[in-house]
Amino acid sequence: MKPNKLFLFATLAGLLCAAVGMAQAQDQKPGGTAEQLGQVHFPVSCSAAAQQQFHRAVALLHSFWYAEAVKAFTAVSQTDPSCAMAYWGIAMSLWYPLWEPPTKAALKQGWTAVEKAKALGGKTEREGDYIAAIEAFYKDSDKLDHRTRAVAYEKGMEQVYRRNPEDREAAIFYALALNATALPTDRTYVNQIKAGQVLEKIFAQHPGWAHYLIHSYDSPPLASRGLTAARVYAKIAPAAPHALHMPSHIFTRLGLWQESIQSNRASADAAKADDLKVRPGVASSSYMHALDYMAYAYLQGAQDREAKEILEEVMAVQKAQEVQATAYAFAAVPARYAIERRRWSEAAALLLRPTWFPWSRYRMTEAITYFARALGAARGGDAAAARKEVEKLQAVRDALVQAKSTYWADQVEVQRRAATAWAARAEGKNDEALALLRAAADLEDSMEKHPVTPGPIVPAREQLGELLLELGQPGPALKEFEAALGKEPNRFNGLYSAARAAELSGDREKARTFYAKLLALAAQADTERPELREAKAFLARR
Repeated sequence: MKPNKLFLFATLAGLLCAAVGMAQAQDQKPGGTAEQLGQVHFPVSCSAAAQQQFHRAVALLHSFWYAEAVKAFTAVSQTDPSCAMAYWGIAMSLWYPLWEPPTKAALKQGWTAVEKAKALGGKTEREGDYIAAIEAFYKDSDKLDHRTRAVAYEKGMEQVYRRNPEDREAAIFYALALNATALPTDRTYVNQIKAGQVLEKIFAQHPGWAHYLIHSYDSPPLASRGLTAARVYAKIAPAAPHALHMPSHIFTRLGLWQESIQSNRASADAAKADDLKVRPGVASSSYMHALDYMAYAYLQGAQDREAKEILEEVMAVQKAQEVQATAYAFAAVPARYAIERRRWSEAAALLLRPTWFPWSRYRMTEAITYFARALGAARGGDAAAARKEVEKLQAVRDALVQAKSTYWADQVEVQRRAATAWAARAEGKNDEALALLRAAADLEDSMEKHPVTPGPIVPAREQLGELLLELGQPGPALKEFEAALGKEPNRFNGLYSAARAAELSGDREKARTFYAKLLALAAQADTERPELREAKAFLARR
């Protein structure tokens, strides 16, 4: 983005922030209660009463409040049974384009809604185009794979966008479709940049605009472009738990941990309150997702007591929505809590919990526990125990390959290579260990992270630096740590290890810089980690 464009964007953002508070009261629930979901104007050829409900339903959809969106669009269909776009909305709300593919049951429900929309018929060409686009996603789901159908939807939305240049909703949904079909292996970010360009032409006080701009720029080289949207989205739609969480995607990318904590605390509180009303006794994926991101952020600032409280919150959950985000939180939070604190014996003793969760449906998250145990065992010197966990990682990887889940198979392969490397190191096979960790780091660098996670359990390139440091090669280790920090900035262990590598390689000025950054990062630490004592001692020396 050019400097003058950045200045204009920031100036407009300031005006937008000022306008957000004044605009919120215009969103109304049926019955007239003020509800802060953001402003959506999506005119359709339905009754006046249905139109008002339709605006609210689309606002819910833009903040990925899917269950509530289904209810809202269903209410539209009840208010105006002839409203074809109500069924379009139901079909849209049953597909989670940036999360996991729909279940067979959801695909069946979605296709039923599409058929109903087609039978009623869009009363305008524009409405017909919207219905045709979502039809392309659900059609022949028993014959065509998920990506093929997602791309077909993207092409359909591109037509809606091209044919209706004044339709803001078409542009926003097209941008989302571009993000949904972006390949995680495309390090040029073609789709994300195109989506960002579409959205930046709009610049509206709109939940979809801010939400999808954050997703468009949720990658290391683009993250700074998403900071404006991150800082306004929660103000646009504070009633939506996901809107309160989403800014933390950009905050995480930029290593702004305190802002991430605030964002996710607000999201978790809102989700918990909604859970009590809608699904008493059942934790939502929004709640679990926010806890996962929050635990990660606390650990980066050495706020270990706070992180432990999050861990206890997660472990106290007795029942939860059985979806990928929930599975990831259950596995990742305890793994991170042990590994980020370098408590290898704790990591080696982790259990796959809770036992009632259907882990077989989410093998990629099950693998997190095996990886943590392997890493803990190997770093603790027990190569045999580590090898047993490596075998489990291999089995998960193979199962994902067989299921044609290539992305997740490769993610687990990164963990398998890294775990095998540390097992080899414990056995004194240092050359093998280095080769495996380099291969793990290269594979991880070839992919982008999934939105379900704030980042890898431990970045593979950071692990490579750790191994080089152990092997007495601080100079090469420093290069790896700096590369890792370029992708995952302001990680506590990354900064400490970079400082240590610089110190051991004789670059005291660079060591001083990294140690100073570490202490600034941990300004709100509630635990005196040994690394912080080391940093203070180094900086105290002249």
